[in-house]
Amino acid sequence: MLTIYGRRSSSNVQKVMWLVAELGLAHEHVALGGDHGGLAEPAFRALNPHGLIPTIRDGDVVVWESHAILRYIAAQYGPDAFWPESPAARSSVDRWMDWAQTTWQPSFVDGVFWGMYRTPAAQRNNDAVSRAIEACAAHMRQLDAALADRPYLAGDNLTLADIPLGATLYRYFNLEIARPNVPYVEAWRQRLEARPAYQTHVMIAFDALKDKPFPTGR
Repeated sequence: MLTIYGRRSSSNVQKVMWLVAELGLAHEHVALGGDHGGLAEPAFRALNPHGLIPTIRDGDVVVWESHAILRYIAAQYGPDAFWPESPAARSSVDRWMDWAQTTWQPSFVDGVFWGMYRTPAAQRNNDAVSRAIEACAAHMRQLDAALADRPYLAGDNLTLADIPLGATLYRYFNLEIARPNVPYVEAWRQRLEARPAYQTHVMIAFDALKDKPFPTGR
């Protein structure tokens, strides 16, 4: 049985839960982190010495780091379409996964969601937040251009390329911040929001995270 460790309100955990639901995989979920606690427990640290979520156990295999988990699950259980075997096709997926982690995450997840939403007003660096919001707008315009000729980031179908970015879209579009006009991103978002797995694991309330700075909600 595949076991997934982490709180459902974590966007990194949501990536994994979303993919597992898309594939219809039987699994057990163990809530850890945030108000659930448990990340410092010896049993969990034996699985992940860094004490972070998500972490999965699949028989004798333990994997941590959300994108490594996505690639493992897709390779082990998913059809070729999610993470293609062809090096050229796979590179298209991997590029967007890396872009989500190295470009989008610092601006939105770290700069806006953590820097503004999860940080109490009195503790915020408002100039840094404003710069992060502007950076997000620029990234959204880049994303919009990429989606102008395709329904999903790597082509005609949902792949791992869409999941890291897609898992944060619901939050980005539901925060009270300035956003650019990005019609192709909006259309992509609507396609994702029509998927039952996305509705169940990504489109969930996140108001309990407001004003809870790191490390409370890790």
